[in-house]
Amino acid sequence: MILPQLRYDYSTAWSRTFPERVRFIVEKAEQERQANAIRAEGEAESVDTILRTVAKAKDGLVIIRRIEASKEIAKTLAGNPNVTYLIIGGKEGGKLLLGLR
Repeated sequence: MILPQLRYDYSTAWSRTFPERVRFIVEKAEQERQANAIRAEGEAESVDTILRTVAKAKDGLVIIRRIEASKEIAKTLAGNPNVTYLIIGGKEGGKLLLGLR
């Protein structure tokens, strides 16, 4: 019969390739572990760089973000017909934002 021989050939071939498959799986796991370690080191370094930059800039970043937010708010309000912006007084006069309905 052909089936017993085929089963024997298959099991023999499988038993020969099994150690290679296991070795491949182990090597792949090791490479993934190394990649994760390298990725974590890079992320930690980038966080450290950002923290040092923010500490060096002090309030500069906050001021820039505040200006960007103000620009965005002004842009949104400029397109709204129900909002009026009044400047009261001269050079150092106050500013007033009115919501008209």
